[in-house]
Amino acid sequence: MSKFIDRPRYLCTMGGAVATLNALPRTISILHAAAGCGGNFTNALSGAAGYLGSSYCAGQALPSSNIYEKDIVFGGEERLEEQIASTLEIVDGDLYFVVTGCMVDIIGDDAVSVANKFKQAGKPVLAAETGGFKGNSYQGYDIVLSKLFRDYVTPNPVKDKKTVNLFGIVPVQDVFWKGNLNVLKALIQKLGFQVNTFFGEGETLENLKNSAVAALNIVVSDVSGVEPAQVFEEVHGVPYVIAPLPIGPTGTEEFLRTVGAALGVADRVLTQTIAEEKTRYYDYLVRLSDVYNDLDFQRYSVVVADANYASALTRFLADDLGWLPELVVITDVLEENEKQAVRKRFEGLSGVKPQVVFDTDTASVGRHFRKAWPRNQNSRYFDSFSPAFVFGSSLEKDFADTLGAAHLSVAYPISNRVVLDRAYAGYSGALRLTEDVLGLLVSNR
Repeated sequence: MSKFIDRPRYLCTMGGAVATLNALPRTISILHAAAGCGGNFTNALSGAAGYLGSSYCAGQALPSSNIYEKDIVFGGEERLEEQIASTLEIVDGDLYFVVTGCMVDIIGDDAVSVANKFKQAGKPVLAAETGGFKGNSYQGYDIVLSKLFRDYVTPNPVKDKKTVNLFGIVPVQDVFWKGNLNVLKALIQKLGFQVNTFFGEGETLENLKNSAVAALNIVVSDVSGVEPAQVFEEVHGVPYVIAPLPIGPTGTEEFLRTVGAALGVADRVLTQTIAEEKTRYYDYLVRLSDVYNDLDFQRYSVVVADANYASALTRFLADDLGWLPELVVITDVLEENEKQAVRKRFEGLSGVKPQVVFDTDTASVGRHFRKAWPRNQNSRYFDSFSPAFVFGSSLEKDFADTLGAAHLSVAYPISNRVVLDRAYAGYSGALRLTEDVLGLLVSNR
């Protein structure tokens, strides 16, 4: 029996595909779907992602075939061909990518073949089947990247040992994706490498097209981007390493050592880079040491987030901030092997062992908390879950209020914050996170 999901934390596969394509420079999404599909997820791409807004030829301006009853009965490939032709004529772009909705996938429209007609005529058009029933935003991201790696990246047998690709941070689903990519790119550049992130600042489609020259792909996730990395290795012969999203000095040092070992970075260079970053980090953080103790800033905490943020945040809280994470709810829909990989990230935390559960249902968070921290049954002595802090999405605000806890939205959906270039990854991102968290604790003084 399938599980009812209360207030889902992601879009359908097509929505994730469009979000990914919108984050690529000069890339135009063409929807082959029923009228309304694009409009339905536009608000989720904008208002639930820190008020992202829309980019060029995105949002309500997405080209769409807008199929209706006639096309469902007789097939919509002719309508799609017409839409691609008109989009190429009217919309200025460097890459056009057709994504499909549920209805056209069900009736069997071959959007890939239609797109190939234009590609064979020298037009930069690709297509992938992204019917919403295939999964969620994360599957949309993987499908788009896999297609790009197979059919858009130019094969190159010659590799540049000083160039790497970095992906696995899903645009929009990670509301802080652009800032996080910039931070991680800067760290790897300090090791002496050029980095393609595809979706970060200053990236171009040429970076993507020529990315087969890289010596290594760095996947910043145990889940997202792994399948595309396997495709990249199969097609272009570039190996990959998994180095999950790092937040704070402990996680970031582990990230750098994992990447450094895979790239053969000299221990002297690696040690010096880590030392410089730690010096800067603690130079700022030490200023808080007295007030941290005097005002008793330590907190019990609950983390409700996707697989990337759940493990990264929990490690930062336990190992770096000295907090006590008691419950972690991971909101991704994962296979059992993926759950096992994610669980390993919670091993070896400093002095704590939070209860880790996998559940997509927002309404279940309170139930999991009551299991992890039973209510007072009129006991004479009882450990209160206080003072407390809840990290999650905007959906966790009500849960935090029931605990009398402070709350910070760090995971999608985020509708109670405006996010521009904010980043929480790395050493500098951890400083921003510390500012945001402790700033909330003193905001009413």
